[in-house]
Amino acid sequence: MSLKTIRHSGSLLIVYAAILWALDGIIRRSLFVLPPVTIVFFEHLIGSLLLLPFTWRALTQIKITKRVLLLTVTISLLSGLLGTLWFTTALLKVNFIAFSVVFLIQKLQPIFTVLSARIFLKEKISAAYALWAGVALLAAYFVTFPSGRVNLGTGAGTIIAALFALGAAAAWGSSTALSKLLIKDVGATAATSMRFVTTTLISFLAVLLMGKLSTFALVGQTELLRFFVIALSTGMIGLWIYYKGLTTVRASVSTILELVFPLLAIVIDAVMYKTFLLPEQMLAAAVLLFAMYRVTAVARE
Repeated sequence: MSLKTIRHSGSLLIVYAAILWALDGIIRRSLFVLPPVTIVFFEHLIGSLLLLPFTWRALTQIKITKRVLLLTVTISLLSGLLGTLWFTTALLKVNFIAFSVVFLIQKLQPIFTVLSARIFLKEKISAAYALWAGVALLAAYFVTFPSGRVNLGTGAGTIIAALFALGAAAAWGSSTALSKLLIKDVGATAATSMRFVTTTLISFLAVLLMGKLSTFALVGQTELLRFFVIALSTGMIGLWIYYKGLTTVRASVSTILELVFPLLAIVIDAVMYKTFLLPEQMLAAAVLLFAMYRVTAVARE
């Protein structure tokens, strides 16, 4: 198999993972009776249990160094706990902003990917990058507030939902490069297993610290079934597919492919929830996606 074919296969895997993540919002939104941190814990717990046979096999075949442990804990905290927690919180507040707006704002994560590379890897930021990053941030603002002004009647809720989506973008974006390093050290399967197990432990601590242990009583058969669906589609399986794709695709290219994610969310919003973006929001969304394309393009130069 040629290198070009391998990279093409990796690109298809990332697109498939992005499609699954767009569908994830539908399932996750139906768990509104539970606090976001409880949702994060149970989806990772079930994913970890399903991964146990693969986890044991993977751990016996890799060398767990301090670097691997540090990467795993950092990625689990940023991407596993905080990113998922903030994204879920934003989705649970979609009565303030459209379902698809959450996904569009979340796609600002390439900016944070490059910024984290600048901070931790000392990579330079070009003037072109700074320009398109600014355009993307401005476009994201108008996607959220189409008139350019915050409606004081619902503005607080809108701002909170948008900020949580932005926080998820920051958490996931900053952990992309770290995930690439972890996959290089231990492989996609081991990286997936280690992230899920570690996130389960960290999220349980978060449940205790936030005083949400009593909410476990709210998790019935219906909720457990939904967690299993998440684990076997958009959660554990989605992450593993993405990691497999990331082994052969550059992170900057992966970000472009993931734009399938918010575009499909707009379709889902219209078909399932009968919510349509205003013309000015559609224009801002188009500018946002193009700016994201330019951000990743200049990042590769």
